Amino acid sequence: MKSRLVAVVEIGSTGIRLLVAEIFSGGRVFGNGRDASGQRFTETGEGGWREVDRAGKPVALGWDVFTTGEISRESFLECLSVLQNFRELLRGWEIAPEDIHVIATSALRVARNRDVFADRVKQETGFPLLIVEGIEENRLMYLAVRFALKQDLPIFWRANSMIIEVGGGSTELMLLRRGKMVAAHSLRLGTIMIDRQFRRNPGRGYSQGRFMRENLRNTMGFLNAEMDLAHVRTFVALGSEARIAAALVGAELNEYSRIINRDDFIAFAEKVESYGIEECVQRFHISYEETEGFVSGIQVYKLLLEQTHGAKVAVPLVSIREGYLLDLAMGVESELQEEFYSQIIAGAVNLGRRYHFDEAHNLQVAKLCMILFDALTREHGMNRRERMMLETAATLHDIGKYIKNSGHQLHGQYIVANSEIFGLRREELAIIANVIRYHRGPPPQDGDIDYIALQREERVLVLKMASILRVADAMDRGHSQNIRSFTVEKRGESLALQPQGVRDLSLELTGLEEKADMFQDVFGYKVVLS
Repeated sequence: MKSRLVAVVEIGSTGIRLLVAEIFSGGRVFGNGRDASGQRFTETGEGGWREVDRAGKPVALGWDVFTTGEISRESFLECLSVLQNFRELLRGWEIAPEDIHVIATSALRVARNRDVFADRVKQETGFPLLIVEGIEENRLMYLAVRFALKQDLPIFWRANSMIIEVGGGSTELMLLRRGKMVAAHSLRLGTIMIDRQFRRNPGRGYSQGRFMRENLRNTMGFLNAEMDLAHVRTFVALGSEARIAAALVGAELNEYSRIINRDDFIAFAEKVESYGIEECVQRFHISYEETEGFVSGIQVYKLLLEQTHGAKVAVPLVSIREGYLLDLAMGVESELQEEFYSQIIAGAVNLGRRYHFDEAHNLQVAKLCMILFDALTREHGMNRRERMMLETAATLHDIGKYIKNSGHQLHGQYIVANSEIFGLRREELAIIANVIRYHRGPPPQDGDIDYIALQREERVLVLKMASILRVADAMDRGHSQNIRSFTVEKRGESLALQPQGVRDLSLELTGLEEKADMFQDVFGYKVVLS
């Protein structure tokens, strides 16, 4: 079994934290525990890891960013000092530079001087900095939660669940139905932002609890539209505040998780609300910097828990660092990757339902797209992830009809480009939105700003995907699923599509006359329906 040392450094809103682990590959054993030295050891279906070191240093990065919009000179220098110390520590472990991963979350996402900060970090430490988008942070957190809970909390896989992490600058929230993703959101609501806003309005006579309830009201509205929160049976809380509560009033579920009874968590939150900063420092042995957001963080968890019927609060003792480590350990070709692709499609379907799309038609077009994709692998040269992106675009290609039927490809492009779908990066959403834009109407023009803003390779992907989507859409021209399946045969310069068990193809033939021209321009095949 091969192994290598890796390090994950997370630059968060309240501190910089380091995790060093030895990654193993090639195993097929499942389990977790501690090795002979007492360090955590984890094995997954694709390999495993052994935790060998961790470190952390509080840094008030988020307070700067969420107060002034940028990182102050003092925090800038403090972050560089911490990272330089971590660099020296990692040199002692002799970790290869390509195995050191430095990631940043919500504070850096919104800082105006984030690019200057990233460049300075690279120049001073040699660390390339990856700023993780909110939706990607959700994916990594889900990875960590899925691993930590394992099969020790069966209700998580059988009933509706909410996963939530309250951070300094944002709250990452996921809704799942029987373990499958329904929606994922990165909310601009964090402990530092709550504290700042509350201090701005000290004379209103509000309690902090009431202040947060009023600010969460709109959030509750759109979350209930996606899933009735009253039907949520499993409440999963991540973050330092939840871990402190679990240590004091919870019980062990397994090596990586603890569990708290609902009433015990609510009682704990109500006690915490009455504590001052000094009392929190003494009772919970946390720093003054951490205490400032502790009370508000616990209150957000409590308010959201009260919207659900969760009888227990599960607290995984993991973070985005473990999620990133899992991603590294399992690799892109793991079985889990297929599950993520299905989660992404489920998220796309849920987005379509929110806009009342014609589900039967859109899913049928997606199915026909996949038949064409799989039959033309040599011609298009796209990979498995790009197959998933095409399926997502096909699933949502008519979503713009919610706004207006005329020009719905433009409305669909706007909706998707400005939405979040679990597991998709922002640049992937931009490609999918452009594919939707060109599933009908004229091909890309020189003045199409959103198209020409893509990289050359991305523009080629859009052309390939849109060409396939146009043919598949034409084959369900009547929205009646007349063609359920078909075979593909290459005949010289023609591509013969042979539907099974269909006699009347008049509508589909008309559709191909209108929409197959781009396919011929891109792939060189004239499409024939026989």
